[in-house]
Amino acid sequence: MTTCNLTDKHCVPCEGGVPPLTEDEVAGFKAELHDDWTTDGVKLVRRFEFKGFAKPVYTANVAAFVGDKEGHHPDIAFGWGYCEVTFTTHAIDGLSENDFICAAKLDQIVAA
Repeated sequence: MTTCNLTDKHCVPCEGGVPPLTEDEVAGFKAELHDDWTTDGVKLVRRFEFKGFAKPVYTANVAAFVGDKEGHHPDIAFGWGYCEVTFTTHAIDGLSENDFICAAKLDQIVAA
């Protein structure tokens, strides 16, 4: 039996009608992400810090690309020295597997 990594998965459309992930499910998925990701149970957030402006812009563009490719779009804030990426599933007012799939894919790209 093989284990499926989050980066091997793709987001599925969520139009509501399903419950958000439980605390245990969130903890399990979060264990597969970079340690800098934080969650309050509703949002999944990672703040990237840099010296300068170009790298935050590049990171914002990568996060936008991942979200667009998966059809699950993050909130992105950036400026000199930082880029903050937030995933949440608005349709369920909480976290879904989609949030963690996108976060894992972003981790994979920015780590390269």
